[in-house]
Amino acid sequence: MTPQEASPVEPMQYGAPMRLLVVEDEPKMALMLQRGLKEEGHEVDVCASGQAAVQQGTDVPYDCVVLDWGLPDLDGVAVLREWRARGVTTPVLLLTARGSTGEKVTGLRAGADDYLVKPFHFDELLARLEALARRGAGEKSTGVLGDVTLEVRRRVLKRGDVEVSLTGREWALFSELSAQVGDAVSRTRLLLKVWGNDFDGTGNVVDVYVGYLRTKLVRLGTKRLAVEAVRGVGYRLAVAKE
Repeated sequence: MTPQEASPVEPMQYGAPMRLLVVEDEPKMALMLQRGLKEEGHEVDVCASGQAAVQQGTDVPYDCVVLDWGLPDLDGVAVLREWRARGVTTPVLLLTARGSTGEKVTGLRAGADDYLVKPFHFDELLARLEALARRGAGEKSTGVLGDVTLEVRRRVLKRGDVEVSLTGREWALFSELSAQVGDAVSRTRLLLKVWGNDFDGTGNVVDVYVGYLRTKLVRLGTKRLAVEAVRGVGYRLAVAKE
């Protein structure tokens, strides 16, 4: 069972201010992009490593990301795969000196939304970011579960005039449960899908984050949506009828 689509959000207008993340380890390039994008009226954060970018991109709902392939720790493709595994849907423009068709395919299949080969003109990068933001904003990005409305791009749950924001991890967990409404999802699967293969903590983290979700559902005042424990298995998202 999948969430029912509600009304689409309004498309982003040409040149509208965006919140952007630039992931680039070369200081001069990072500074050039940050300055240029800020001069266009956008809010810009910068990360110089893949590990930092994974966390930043998970925690903050950016409009778009400019991601360099050649990072010193995790490369851009690894960062992309980690974001997508965590449920991060932010549009990503991949920057690279790699121009072969095979490498472009690798980047796109890893989750990139567009691809720009270095060297490039700043105006082209700006136009591509605006196109990605408009495309993302113009898609149906809301849904309904019970009496709760989901705003995907903002990672927000709403009921009437009340809304709560979810962190990246909370959203990824909620998305995994809502993709299988009514069915039990094991802790092992939740750990794999939300925290990834390299997570070295314990399954208790799932219980902690379920607690966070339950607290936020209580704040919404919903009587129809609940995260229920399934003994010996994990959790399920239950949606009660009116």
